Amino acid sequence: MNLKILLPFEVFADKTDVSRIVAEAQDGSFGLLPHRRDCVAALAPGILTYETDRDGEVFVAVDEGVLVKTGDDVRVSVRRALGGVGLDQLRDAVEREFLTLDDQQRKVRAVVAKMEGVLVQGLVRVRND
Repeated sequence: MNLKILLPFEVFADKTDVSRIVAEAQDGSFGLLPHRRDCVAALAPGILTYETDRDGEVFVAVDEGVLVKTGDDVRVSVRRALGGVGLDQLRDAVEREFLTLDDQQRKVRAVVAKMEGVLVQGLVRVRND
């Protein structure tokens, strides 16, 4: 298979002759082999594993995103990815950086929603006056 891991502004990895891929979705891990049917999956923050004869087994921490398999091509599009360190360090990075940021984003979205509500109420009052 041909694996391409895409970030918003760059290609993180572009690998050929990938023999297997394991990724994490919201409902658990799943694997891809070369002759598996085409599919699309929403990825959860976690560890993506792929294997090639040249590199062996490679681990990459990925943020939430999407995986698309069409034929021999597998495209993974995520917000952030980390590689080049040990598996324990990658798991810690996922928990520390990717999952924490999601909590922060939820808090920011809640504050923005409250501000929007106050703004709309103010506009309604101005219109009624």
